[in-house]
Amino acid sequence: MEKERQRVIANLLSSHAPDELLRGLALIKEATPRATPTDAQQYCELILPLFYIDPLDHPEHVPVIEEAIMVAAGLGDSVIPILIQNLEAGDVKAQMAMAQALGWMGAKAVDPLITEYESTCPDPACRAFLLYALGKVKAPEIIKAAPLALEAAGSPDLELRDTATRAIGKFAESIPAGGLKAGLRNDLVERLRKNLADTSLGIRAKAVRSLGKLAKHGHLTARERWELAVQMRRILGQDENFEWDRAYVVRKEAQEALGYLG
Repeated sequence: MEKERQRVIANLLSSHAPDELLRGLALIKEATPRATPTDAQQYCELILPLFYIDPLDHPEHVPVIEEAIMVAAGLGDSVIPILIQNLEAGDVKAQMAMAQALGWMGAKAVDPLITEYESTCPDPACRAFLLYALGKVKAPEIIKAAPLALEAAGSPDLELRDTATRAIGKFAESIPAGGLKAGLRNDLVERLRKNLADTSLGIRAKAVRSLGKLAKHGHLTARERWELAVQMRRILGQDENFEWDRAYVVRKEAQEALGYLG
């Protein structure tokens, strides 16, 4: 990175003024096509502090954070290790921003995220954010992460179980119909069905949503679609038992899922 350019960008990105922050990001974006891997990593280090801005305290910085996510994602493969390393920093808002940046990188982020999940990150909270990042990837290669989500969706840790239950549905959006092997597909469906009885209403709602996405994107058999429709009507209190789920958010998701089964 040219020292003068680095100095200018560093000064702009240390500002509290949104227009100056956006100017600094624009300079990085302009330089990215010619950046070496070392340059890209230095740019990424300059961007990282922006992810710690609290948008609730500073709503005027929301466009800055959104642009920072996209600019970081555009820096390429060499910054993936930096983003993954900082994904474990413990600041939720920053973790979500970095996870989104990794997601926008697409298929090239899948293997590094899986490796980090399996080899370096035993903590459930850390694994939850890695799954969250994987759920942001829109590429067929995300099928590699399906076994991780399957196992995590049965975790005793609520946060990890919640994130994994949601991730299964996100993966279903990117995996082509028929792309899931029968054994894995059956296990995913069964795991989500079990999570329909979870004590957490959030997990129940996500299980319904993910089952609906499996149906919407062609991952269920005709028999499974029929069985799912029965389950959704039961949740809505539309069967003879009238034992609907008491949580409105779960019933709302069930109504939407039914729309994919007609």
